[in-house]
Amino acid sequence: MSQEGDVKASLTFAVPQDSKPYFKSSALTGGAPEIFFKTEDCMVDIRNMRPVAGDLSLDRQGFVLLKNKTSIDDLYDDGAIERDYNREIVELLKDYTGADRAVIFDHTRRSDNNEGAANPDGPRGPADRVHVDYTPLSGPVRARDAMGGDDYDRVMKNGGRVVQINVWRPISGPVKRTPLALADAQSIKAEEMLATDQIFPDRVGEIYQVAHSPDQIWYWAPQMERDEILLIKGWDSEEDDQTRYSAHGAFRLPGQNPEDPPRESIETRTYVIFDGNSA
Repeated sequence: MSQEGDVKASLTFAVPQDSKPYFKSSALTGGAPEIFFKTEDCMVDIRNMRPVAGDLSLDRQGFVLLKNKTSIDDLYDDGAIERDYNREIVELLKDYTGADRAVIFDHTRRSDNNEGAANPDGPRGPADRVHVDYTPLSGPVRARDAMGGDDYDRVMKNGGRVVQINVWRPISGPVKRTPLALADAQSIKAEEMLATDQIFPDRVGEIYQVAHSPDQIWYWAPQMERDEILLIKGWDSEEDDQTRYSAHGAFRLPGQNPEDPPRESIETRTYVIFDGNSA
């Protein structure tokens, strides 16, 4: 098994259908999501992003790999996350993007052990279907929830910009099992993005499932360590000449060793805000 370079591995894609696909979320089922659409596993070439990491861009490929240490010893400590990790992430995002501010609205831990990783709304395993976290419908809705509707409307009225970014970090490293694959957003066609209802206990969201095409270009970061993060764009209010979404999904490495430590990760969902003409 190659832990250092390009690999050929199976990713799970949605199969296009006439009716709108939907699924019951982990928050609703209390375990694995329950899906109501067909999927297919396709072998794809997944390139090592490390040699080109310096050329990646949120506004072109839709993701970047960065070095970033955290002062938090225990990323399962909810108090430390709220007290200190949030502050670190806000400062990181402001420094990297040049945004005026950032709002954090969710953390999700995941593990590929048999039980999944503990979260306030239940255990979570890796998200192994290729997907995009938001759509033109759900991106603004979630932004209004996170920022407040009046604030969002004010930013948009004044020519500002709001971008949803996930910050993905290994809880421990190096990652030897079930890493994340990310598509170069420029290689995904609009017709391959399948709007899908995501049913929660108290609401219905919308994400994109992704259909397979041989023209898609995929990347991964071998042996990710705890002091590395992926920034993954989920939605962008800017429509002109910008990549708006990043498709991604977990995959099993060819021949990965079940005796290796499980993949444990924490993803932090955020909106970064460029205020425009008003502060």
